[in-house]
Amino acid sequence: MEKWFEASRTSLIAITLTAIGIYLAIILFTRIAGKRSFSKMSSFDFAMTVAVGSIIASTILSKSVSLLQGIIGLAAVYILQISAAFLRRWHFVQKIIDNSPLLLMDKQTILYENLKKARVTEGDLRSKLREANVLDLSQVRAVIFETTGDISVLHTSKEDQELEDWLTKDVRR
Repeated sequence: MEKWFEASRTSLIAITLTAIGIYLAIILFTRIAGKRSFSKMSSFDFAMTVAVGSIIASTILSKSVSLLQGIIGLAAVYILQISAAFLRRWHFVQKIIDNSPLLLMDKQTILYENLKKARVTEGDLRSKLREANVLDLSQVRAVIFETTGDISVLHTSKEDQELEDWLTKDVRR
């Protein structure tokens, strides 16, 4: 049990200085790469976030990883993120990197197969409809499971208003 609390003064100072250095590096790289690095995430964004967390932990706590190595590792991950953002401009690359939005409701019709694919329960769906202030299912034009994992509710108070096709352009039905 004594080993749990053993640490030399030098190692504690090294950990503190490394934590400060890696913290400043992550702020710098996040400013360069943009906020998307930690916003609602696609699969690629999630992988990037896990990699950043791992690099931070290794750099701060491992004696075998220097601050410079940690910063270079962070830079490499951020360069990958920026490259992916650039490459997403091509549709075929975007399809590989990002998920496709999925239609969960088409007007008043609940698409149960798509709920299963998205692992969304009817309770989750009802909750999102309530959050969107839907008072009657006739108001719903579409409910979409977005690439970020959010659920968007497109609705109106006018019963005869149709949904503009542009809003559901990339949505799988």
